[in-house]
Amino acid sequence: MTPIRVGLLGIGTVGSGTFRVLQRNCEEIRRRAGREIRIVTVADLDTERARAVVGDAAQVVADARAVIADPAIDIVVELIGGYGIARTLVLEAIAAGKHVVTANKALLAVHGNEIFAAARDKGVTVAFEAAVAGGIPIIKALREGLTANRIEWVAGIINGTTNFILSEMRSKGLDFDVVLKQAQALGYAEADPTFDIAGIDAAHKATIMSAIAFGVPVQFDKAYVEGIQALQAVDIRYAEQLGYRIKLLGITRRREHGIELRVHPTLVPSSRLIASVEGAMNAVVVQGDAVGTTLYYGKGAGSEPTASAVIADLVDVTRLQTADPHHRVPHLAFQPGSLADTPILPMEQVVTAFYLRLVVADQKGVLASLTRILADNDISIDAILQRPDAEGAGSAAPAAGEGKTDLIILTHDTVEGRMTQALAQMQALPTVLAPIVRIRKEELN
Repeated sequence: MTPIRVGLLGIGTVGSGTFRVLQRNCEEIRRRAGREIRIVTVADLDTERARAVVGDAAQVVADARAVIADPAIDIVVELIGGYGIARTLVLEAIAAGKHVVTANKALLAVHGNEIFAAARDKGVTVAFEAAVAGGIPIIKALREGLTANRIEWVAGIINGTTNFILSEMRSKGLDFDVVLKQAQALGYAEADPTFDIAGIDAAHKATIMSAIAFGVPVQFDKAYVEGIQALQAVDIRYAEQLGYRIKLLGITRRREHGIELRVHPTLVPSSRLIASVEGAMNAVVVQGDAVGTTLYYGKGAGSEPTASAVIADLVDVTRLQTADPHHRVPHLAFQPGSLADTPILPMEQVVTAFYLRLVVADQKGVLASLTRILADNDISIDAILQRPDAEGAGSAAPAAGEGKTDLIILTHDTVEGRMTQALAQMQALPTVLAPIVRIRKEELN
């Protein structure tokens, strides 16, 4: 049987890993796919770098469109990244009748609906396992392995850079800026780390998982996104004392009137397995009504871990190439005509618990005033911890003869909008001496 012929667009970190793994495990992959999968052409603007990787095993060109125009190419693998030229090339490959494999989460989170519709019209497949959590097969799990379940929620550590930073802050007691520089020196963080530390990368991935879990279109523009830039070492320490760890989580949850889609720092009980995920590793927890809770853990980035997912997609496309397009696994798990228009809830309607840290004047009546405001807003307190002020800098000076103290309050679940209103009232008190720190809390049980 003739080999499946692959055109590779971009041979950077993931592209080179894909080429190496295909070469190294070609016989094993052939036995699984039923025929050989061979990269025959590589397109990269840096042709010297490309030739250094592939040698004489594949043709090297500078023009990606030459790959798309080649009638001998069966599958186009897009590993360029970004929203711009990648979108154009993917749509052109689909129009040319090519199947597409991509690791581009940003592209799918923003333009996925357009791309999947174009693929359906042409009867081709767009596979994207590598777009979320690197080598962890979470897309296949959500789309196929858990297909019998009504998914209730998905929560994941889906950005290795931020998890490395938070792990170092917790274990070494260092501030964010110090650890960020270490992460950049070690290659975990880019020179411009904004996409990672601001939560945007995680939100792209959460958007894709939400669409597959709940059978809705991709809606990145409706996701709530909050990064880790403002996190302070003192809050990580207090969370630890209270039995929690702080992780940047991507969370999507089914509610009665819509779907939550959010990324933000989150207190997670230390007893949860996901709380123990350290360094640059990724993990995703899925709650299904039949299977209960399942956890998927592994490397979320890197050359060969991500290549593992790219090649898994190549094998899937190879197996399905002769299948009737109407009987292939749908891109977003649910049949296209059955996608729901369930709304993504605005953040003020999200229900979660909270960690609050207030720097307050150490005098009688302060706690009573604060708890009264919470009670008036129908917010129930779970725990209170009082410690000598650990911040100092940035807080207003208390009145003569008075000290100040850190007051940490944990709440039970409440509506976000209600908490926002209560915080405004608390912040207005003259005894609250610094901006109140608010971090959301999830029990994940």
